[in-house]
Amino acid sequence: MAKDYSVSDIKIMEGLEAVRMRPGMYIGSTGVRGLHHILWEIVDNAVDEAANGYADQVRVTLHKNHAVTVEDNGRGIPVGIHEKLGVSGVEVVFTQLHAGGKFDNDSYGYSGGLHGVGASVVNALSEYLEVEVYTGGKAYAQTFRSYEDSQGKIHSGQPMTPLQEQGRTRKRGSKITFLPDKRVFETLDMQFEAIAKRMRELAYLSRGVTFTLVDERDKREKEYCFEGGISDFVRYMNGDKTPLYDEPIHLRGERDGIDVDIALQHNDGYSESIFSYVNNIPTTEGGTHETGFKAAPTKVRNDYCRKVDILKDKDPSLSGEDFREGLTAIISLKMHSIQFEGQTKTRLGNTEARPAVEYVVTEKLVPYLEDLQNAETAAKITDKAVKAAKVRETARKAKSMAREKNKLENAPLVGKLSSCTGRNPQLNEMFIVEGDSAGGSAKQGRDRRFQAILPIRGKPLNVEKKRLDQVLANEEFRSIITAVGTGIGEDFDLSSLRYNKIIILSDADQDGAHIRAILLTFFFRYMKELITDGHVYIGLPPLYKVQKGKEIIYAYDDKELAAATRKVGKGYTLQRYKGLGEMNPEQLWETTMNPENRSLIRVSIDDAAEVEHLVTLLMGDKVAPRKEYISEFANFNKADTFEDKVEMTASRKGEVSIG
Repeated sequence: MAKDYSVSDIKIMEGLEAVRMRPGMYIGSTGVRGLHHILWEIVDNAVDEAANGYADQVRVTLHKNHAVTVEDNGRGIPVGIHEKLGVSGVEVVFTQLHAGGKFDNDSYGYSGGLHGVGASVVNALSEYLEVEVYTGGKAYAQTFRSYEDSQGKIHSGQPMTPLQEQGRTRKRGSKITFLPDKRVFETLDMQFEAIAKRMRELAYLSRGVTFTLVDERDKREKEYCFEGGISDFVRYMNGDKTPLYDEPIHLRGERDGIDVDIALQHNDGYSESIFSYVNNIPTTEGGTHETGFKAAPTKVRNDYCRKVDILKDKDPSLSGEDFREGLTAIISLKMHSIQFEGQTKTRLGNTEARPAVEYVVTEKLVPYLEDLQNAETAAKITDKAVKAAKVRETARKAKSMAREKNKLENAPLVGKLSSCTGRNPQLNEMFIVEGDSAGGSAKQGRDRRFQAILPIRGKPLNVEKKRLDQVLANEEFRSIITAVGTGIGEDFDLSSLRYNKIIILSDADQDGAHIRAILLTFFFRYMKELITDGHVYIGLPPLYKVQKGKEIIYAYDDKELAAATRKVGKGYTLQRYKGLGEMNPEQLWETTMNPENRSLIRVSIDDAAEVEHLVTLLMGDKVAPRKEYISEFANFNKADTFEDKVEMTASRKGEVSIG
């Protein structure tokens, strides 16, 4: 029986204690993702100085002892005494939650960090944090530490001394060095390449600002500065594709205090790739600014097509989808008072963003298209749209026929689908299984109340190289589309999703990895919301079975195998599973399908632009760049373990980002 609940059980957490008690509430996790999060909290402050025109250099240094230094040449954190708290501005920023200079528009016109918790949270979760400020010709310094007292209580982010003047200097800006606390984080190893990718992205979005990353652990250094800004970003994104015209179209303007910056360029591919940012924050789920961008060019370009007689009066207007075939576009907004839908900062909700984007696109794109110097470019854009419209009509007919002929209840199209009996999509899940053999075992071993099985035959079509009508002509993908229920492309409707979890289950070999890559490419190109909304998973079958007598241990990688053999001791037998077909239904259920025991990896997109680049690079037509990438990054002598990418929980479930 539970003990009595009294007033003495109510805990009041003071200062930064709440952060220490529940770090996940502030940084998401205590794994690699959370470790990088605290770095970005400090970097974002430096970027805000640059975005508002006060800095042109941001430098990050990874030290050998796992400490990190972030330095900028901006205005410096205020060093004056706060009138209410009686301590320096530096101490306020690093010790008080919900304290900062970004709650009005006086100090920062544009800011990515709006909640005032960033710097103080980093301090709370660090073993120590050192601040140096260079402002007004003087240098200042202050140190904070987290320590454990004699009663075992942790005191987080405590100032060791007041802010102290260090002498004269010609430098300006802020320099923050912090050591993440090993008592909080599962690992202290910052990932150089992941940090470099984000800093490169920030450099594209911050035209003319130099971003430098130094790794003292293995003496690596990267520097990024792009005078072309987001136009250079588009060139990078189209680097492994074939652009239709040489120079990206750059549209920039302002309306109602919103700065709109757009760069776009078509290529010979079939997929649209639109990446949007607000105050340098990626809005991977789009929002009102993307809606405005998609709406405005459609009208502008149709008007142009009729004006130059590409479309006659009797011809139907081309759709936005037609104009966006093969389009790569970067949308970057700078604005006040950002409103995001939800807590993830991934979808912009400000209603005023749509008309601002529409206005700028209309005002800038019309004169561009009508300029005779751009006639060749305009002709290439419209010609591609006209051809896309013809293909779209063919695809529309194919989809219409599929809807007429293939209702889920009696669907010959998905005749291979073994549906589940449950009717609640929130509880149901579908396994996409490689091969009839594994499909048979999965059908027998599953819990048919909530688990559906869809076997696919051989390697599916690589959609990166195909048009939509070719994708719809492929039996395997038609089966997946019908079974999922959402439709694809412009017809995609997440509310029609039949399964909360879509689990890709393939063999743990090269062929299996290739099939996973093809399926993920398909979902990324045509059903991206399934990924961003957290519905796509990878199932991890065991690689080994260790048995000694009646004791059986399944191992999912070489590390677990070593632990299993140590546990059982000598005299065990070892089975290496070459494929799912080698497991009987009971084994497949117990190891791979049973929610109590299985290992699932939820697929997410941390960096949509980088995912786009890698998908094109690895799944596209150009061989030379793919070989170059593989030779640079593939290490065939290193054991391939998911622990490098996955934050595992006690239930062995995890998440992997494809960015």
